[in-house]
Amino acid sequence: MRLVIRNDADTVADYIAEYIKERILQFDPTPERPFVIGLPTGSSPIGVYKRLVGLYNSGGLSFKNVVSFNMDEYVGLPRDHPESYHSFMWNHLFKHIDIPPENVNILDGNAEDLQAECERYEAKIRSYGGIELFMGGIGPDGHIAFNEPGSSLQSRTRVKTLAYETIIANARFFGGNVAKVPKLALTVGVGTVMDAREVVVIITGANKAIALAKCIEEGVNHMWTVSAIQTHPRSLVVCDDDATLELHVKTVRYFKSIEQVQDEMIGRENLGLYGQVAGPLKYKTVPSGN
Repeated sequence: MRLVIRNDADTVADYIAEYIKERILQFDPTPERPFVIGLPTGSSPIGVYKRLVGLYNSGGLSFKNVVSFNMDEYVGLPRDHPESYHSFMWNHLFKHIDIPPENVNILDGNAEDLQAECERYEAKIRSYGGIELFMGGIGPDGHIAFNEPGSSLQSRTRVKTLAYETIIANARFFGGNVAKVPKLALTVGVGTVMDAREVVVIITGANKAIALAKCIEEGVNHMWTVSAIQTHPRSLVVCDDDATLELHVKTVRYFKSIEQVQDEMIGRENLGLYGQVAGPLKYKTVPSGN
């Protein structure tokens, strides 16, 4: 697992957007071999989406050969409701880029048979050969997607009852009225996320500092579902300084030193080469022989 620390939420969003761009360009997708990405909703990814739209508008990135699968959707909320995750994704990202509508996949929280909808979603992910990169945010209790504390770390897409803390946190999107927040959601499972070939997690703010510490410094624990990424062969957490407040100083220094070595080897601009080196290893500066 790799941890990248940036100054604030804005520079975290800058990093992740550039990282996704480099991964898509490196993959060089085609209609027959699209880049398949998993996407979250909520406040965490808004800055990333804004920057991805900017990259598209500047001509630096196309989404024509990208297929997306969203993490979750409320049950019983009309698709055109302003707080549905369908509305969120189209308003913040999809309607501003060139992704074909047929390439967008979001769970249907109004399906007649919710279990069948979850099984269909998993089958469609498999039909594309799995997800190349899954981006996610977390809650203060360390939940990823709607995999609340206590969720099975092997879980698949399913119907999930929301924790009261999650309902309270999401009430801000419903005029502060807890009664208006849906109590059920469809969500990909922890196992679904872990099946992706790469997982990138956004963690910003002091209110998520304990969750980050649990994820980085303690063991895998189903009460902190994001901690499952410790066992993933290619996972990346990007956080801001505020989110590191509960980490040990030596932990912060260690991961910053790893990033420094990474930058010296391949250059900070080559974000998409994380975990691999294309061609002969080239240092940006000549290593000292002493």
